[in-house]
Amino acid sequence: MQVLNAASATTQHYLDLEDKYGAHNYHPLPVVLNRGEGVFLYDVDGKRYYDFLSGYSAVNQGHCHPKIIAALIEQAQQLTLTSRAFHSNLLGEYEKYITGYFGYDKVLPMNTGVEAVETALKLSRKWGYKVKSIAENAAKIIVCQGNFHGRTTGVISFSSDPDATKEFGPYMPGYVAIPYNDTAALEKEMQDKNVVAFLFEPIQGEAGVLVPDDGYYKKVRTLCDEYNVLMVADEIQTGLARTGTMLACDHENVQPDILILGKALSGGVLPVSAVLCNNEIMMTIKPGEHGSTYGGNPLACKVAIAALQILKDEQLTENAAAMGNLLRTELRNLNSPFIETVRGRGLLNAIVIKHANKEAAWQLCLNLKDKGLLAKPTHGDKIRFAPPLVITKEQILECVQIIKGALEEL
Repeated sequence: MQVLNAASATTQHYLDLEDKYGAHNYHPLPVVLNRGEGVFLYDVDGKRYYDFLSGYSAVNQGHCHPKIIAALIEQAQQLTLTSRAFHSNLLGEYEKYITGYFGYDKVLPMNTGVEAVETALKLSRKWGYKVKSIAENAAKIIVCQGNFHGRTTGVISFSSDPDATKEFGPYMPGYVAIPYNDTAALEKEMQDKNVVAFLFEPIQGEAGVLVPDDGYYKKVRTLCDEYNVLMVADEIQTGLARTGTMLACDHENVQPDILILGKALSGGVLPVSAVLCNNEIMMTIKPGEHGSTYGGNPLACKVAIAALQILKDEQLTENAAAMGNLLRTELRNLNSPFIETVRGRGLLNAIVIKHANKEAAWQLCLNLKDKGLLAKPTHGDKIRFAPPLVITKEQILECVQIIKGALEEL
């Protein structure tokens, strides 16, 4: 295998600073970035890279999109934060825009993705008590094994990843985990009258881009309707044009009862997330029962409107679909003995590495870095390939050649 080139003195300086003064809760590739534009990132030594992670789908619109940056600067010079103790001129405008965009009555704005997930869980429970009339403290929420919805103590309570849960207990009760993509197991658990919601990722990203069977979303929708259970879709990573439709659930023309968005909602500029649902669910929450100091701040509202508008103006759903098909086809055509599986939808893709060395996926990512492409392994043998949605055909073909060269060095 290729030996990693020694880091430059400049790069090593920044790596040493993080190692000495920062928590060691991440294991990043040894690259120090200081600039981004479109599909490209640049390190402190001036080297250019294709970004094939996109901030875990936070920069669907490309790095530092000029229209998003312009909206950020304009609003930052006027008003950034009031807290929700007061009204701002942009909150209602944003709420009208995003609810119309996705077809819901109401939105509850938050900041980070996991805050939005926690919000959806609270809404589901509140609805269960106020509308479904289940007994107090009896609410149950069905989740999927292999899920990734964030890392708060509430959310890790239903994680099946030992790295996320070990020595962080005790865990919150009220969750039932079933296999992903298993509607028979889902229906069995829904027969419990205390079930209020089914929370799922339309495609499991962190688990390695697991795409469910055709018809899965429609079957989930049907079961939720039949058993009076809320369909809660975490589209933080799969939504906003990433999979070739505006939402992943749109592949089967299904609307969740609660929609969770984040990441690319700001185009990677600042933390912005949102929970959308109709009045019957949203209006169960009363003043003082949930909130956030920064949720719905004017800066976030302005940026989110710009970020959402770009997805439509630049036809990024269509580009994601076409470029994703091209990427998967070209990767399969490599016929590499080290690629066991190529899977994905739109520009959310993954390869599964087949190699005697358990560190082969990590080594491949180091090889890719040296050749000018940044990607990161997940769960050992899987590597996500998810570039910004502005990528072109020529760039896809160039990236496949980079991947080919890196594979040959394994």
